[in-house]
Amino acid sequence: MSDLALYRKYRPGAFADVVGQDHVVDVLKGALKQGATAHAYLFAGPRGTGKTSIARILARELGASPNDIYEIDAASNRGVDEIRELREAVRTLPFESPVKVYIIDEVHMLTTPAFNALLKTLEEPPKHVVFILATTDLHKLPETIVSRCQTFAFKRLNVADLAKIATTIAKAEGYALEKDAAQLVALLGEGAVRDTIGILQKVVGSAPAGEITRERVEMVTGAPKASLVHNYLQALLVKNTEAALKALQTAIDDTSDVAVFLKIALRETRTAMLMKFAPAMKDSFLEGLSKEEAMALEALAGHQNALILPAILKELLAAHQAIGSYYLPQIALELVAVKVGTQA
Repeated sequence: MSDLALYRKYRPGAFADVVGQDHVVDVLKGALKQGATAHAYLFAGPRGTGKTSIARILARELGASPNDIYEIDAASNRGVDEIRELREAVRTLPFESPVKVYIIDEVHMLTTPAFNALLKTLEEPPKHVVFILATTDLHKLPETIVSRCQTFAFKRLNVADLAKIATTIAKAEGYALEKDAAQLVALLGEGAVRDTIGILQKVVGSAPAGEITRERVEMVTGAPKASLVHNYLQALLVKNTEAALKALQTAIDDTSDVAVFLKIALRETRTAMLMKFAPAMKDSFLEGLSKEEAMALEALAGHQNALILPAILKELLAAHQAIGSYYLPQIALELVAVKVGTQA
């Protein structure tokens, strides 16, 4: 395996390579085809969802060569002096391209004076300049900046798309990723391509050649055995506090990460609840899951006590909010077991 980080090695190089942001790619491709591009773009959304990658692709599609693409990290170049230097630099013509493209990442980190200095340039940029701003915190940007850009909202990817990405990259690196293993890697990626690929890199970096199983992913990431999470949730459904606590303690004894246990429990409970109350959409909820995982969720959704799934989900969400405040993280999940077990 190459020493190059996998997320860099497999960064999308063209619009056709981008997964999960069709609503952004389709509009950009249409504008390029019609010659109706903007002078300033704003890409907003969670980290690791492809904002910078698509910014680079767009820059190339606009005709900018590498020598005429400038990437600026606003987290470390956030002051008014840096933006004043930028204002001077944009006046010069491109080296070898029809346009110069400035990609400003984490733009929300700019100071107020810096935003004010940037505003005039965004209002009346030279014809040979295009700005692409990227942010994970759109609400921190002044409305005056946002209103002068064409804004695109990036979304977290679903588990099915992330699992496909993980499977494809693993195969390219010489590994066969089991369906269950790919689904767990995707789940732990929390909607971000970069995080998903980072988790995959940890797994393949410790795996022998050949097939990567869910057990391997569990061992490397601290994820609990799927059966223990299911046992915990099944015990909650029948209000068997002791059985729920036993499943949790077994996972902890197996050195499972409690936060990961909770994350998986949240997803399983939410999916089962949706299957219970929207049965016609069941297939979409189970998309990308293994047969074993689908059967476990169907058992939860079809349980005679499934009507309390919303109450269980509410308690798990409260545990997610509070887990960082306990000196022992498992207390959050232990309290869930006790509260659900004692509710009338």
